Amino acid sequence: MIIVLYGVTGCGKTTIGALLADQLDVPFYDGDHFHPKANKEKMNAGIPLTDEDRIPWLDNIARNMISWEKQGGAVLACSALNEKYRKILKVVPQIHWVLLQGSKSLIKSRLASRIGHFMNPALLDSQMDTLEIPDYGWKISVEMTPEKVVEEITKKLSTMESKSEIGIIGMGVMGKNLALNLADHQTSLSIYNRHLPGKEEKIAEKVLEANPDLSQVRAFDQLKPFMESLQSPKKVLMMIPAGEVIDQQIDELLPFLDPGDLLVDGGNSYYKDTVSRSRFLKDKDLLFLGMGVSGGEEGARFGPSLMPGGDQQGFLQVVPFLEKIAAKDFKGKACITYVGPEGSGHFVKMVHNSIEYGEMQAIAEVYYLMRHYLEMPMEEIAANFESWMDSDLSNYLLEITIDILRKKEAGEPLLDKILDQAAQKGTGGWSVTTALEYGVPYGVLTEAVMARNLSARKPFRMIAAGLYTPEKISGIEGKEAFLDKLQAAYQATRIINHDAGFSLMLEVSEKNNWNLNFSEIARVWTNGCIIRSRLMEELVELFLENNRILLNYEAVTALKGYQNDLSYVVGQALQHGFSVPLLSSAINYFLGAITANSSANLIQAQRDYFGAHTYQRIDADSEEHFHTEWKAK
Repeated sequence: MIIVLYGVTGCGKTTIGALLADQLDVPFYDGDHFHPKANKEKMNAGIPLTDEDRIPWLDNIARNMISWEKQGGAVLACSALNEKYRKILKVVPQIHWVLLQGSKSLIKSRLASRIGHFMNPALLDSQMDTLEIPDYGWKISVEMTPEKVVEEITKKLSTMESKSEIGIIGMGVMGKNLALNLADHQTSLSIYNRHLPGKEEKIAEKVLEANPDLSQVRAFDQLKPFMESLQSPKKVLMMIPAGEVIDQQIDELLPFLDPGDLLVDGGNSYYKDTVSRSRFLKDKDLLFLGMGVSGGEEGARFGPSLMPGGDQQGFLQVVPFLEKIAAKDFKGKACITYVGPEGSGHFVKMVHNSIEYGEMQAIAEVYYLMRHYLEMPMEEIAANFESWMDSDLSNYLLEITIDILRKKEAGEPLLDKILDQAAQKGTGGWSVTTALEYGVPYGVLTEAVMARNLSARKPFRMIAAGLYTPEKISGIEGKEAFLDKLQAAYQATRIINHDAGFSLMLEVSEKNNWNLNFSEIARVWTNGCIIRSRLMEELVELFLENNRILLNYEAVTALKGYQNDLSYVVGQALQHGFSVPLLSSAINYFLGAITANSSANLIQAQRDYFGAHTYQRIDADSEEHFHTEWKAK
């Protein structure tokens, strides 16, 4: 905690700051001592400082504030008259801003009695003109004695300590488990869930009833007391469904928010909606983060992967809390990073989910070939997957698939009793739309979404199956040889899946100047999230050298070895009546990507023929465009 006493020269910042620091048993620092000699000489000569003078001084103080925070806090006396100066100092999560105010006549009389201070009293008018009084923080009169001022500040601090550090809205599966995770890490918090008679009643209170040891958690079903229970600046995490519900909740919160307060959307919102909300709230001097949260119920409870993007000052406010609850990577570092501005956090989570779709579909197709082409029993498939977990193929989705395959009901595999209709909540489709918008090849991950859409048409598929009576030929070759090829095909597909996803992130990052750090994103995805894997750990290092997976030397070496096996598996599957949309799309994506001279020249000629769209030539400048009358006269 840093307490910043600010105001014009002569308001008593140094005297009050020293007394307050002594009472709180923390160090006291006078901001004036951080001025370079040139600044002090200017002020002593009655020459006002310019921004060019002040900004290096404030940057120096800000760097020190980060260190003071780590050492337990401090009291700082600093003029910080202008809001743009205060923004430079907002580098730690918990700052209490205390504006010391007094009449002009009182301040003048104090300055006149000063001896040996380098601030010329003639600068008071300039400082009073410069002072911008914010809506946030505490304003305390210095007409009383310094001891009384310190007493007022300590009273306010005591009141703040009785309030919650953070609030969570929405006690569904994710919100409740994040709340329990925060409580486990000694965070004082308030939880809120809307009250709907007959539908949602006392939901937040029921969380406390089920967890009686949560002494530092308070429950609310009314918004006003919930917001009043929070420390300032308020930090509110919304864990509610994406869409209009978020906008409605923001509108309800606005009357209870002050400038500098922070809202965090931890749901799966569409990133463009997050961009709009970020800009809307910025106009109201409110901070906003769109934060991707991955890991499902278990991750939220014991360590998720977190992807916040938006206002960096907002990130600084909540990162101390989020670092405690996030999963830890193999080096023990929290799986959280500041992704970038505006909607970048939700965008990265959207692509994460798209890769997740691809990874799930790849496993499903590999399982299906094992079960119905090689006619392997469920336990044998599980045993094969378990052996893969000891290799570079190790990943969370494969791990849970092993458990699924071994789950029985009444002595029979439960999986055989589950209807083959898969749903998608929106993030997969949003990724496909974004890839089309930015012109990014995305066929392999698009196919994962389309496969789910086709699976959902169960009645249609049943009728078509009856009409076509497709024949599937099984057990036609050596099982072990095919399993070796299938393993290679699976790994190749996974590399290609990740290349498609990160290629989309690269294109959108460059077009929006987000400067996404792919090594850091991959690191955050090494634990806590659904697509955590050994491959992801390798990508952390790979992205330090190259943002294009397919152009990395190690990927080139691996895919050269896997290419024939992937082609063979796809060929065998299709020839014998087995649908493998993702695997087949992966080899097509790969072959298209490594083809120097493609068939697109014919497409360009066709477009020019029927629409006069023009074309470029390989023997002409790239800026030149040509049109031909193609039909013979």
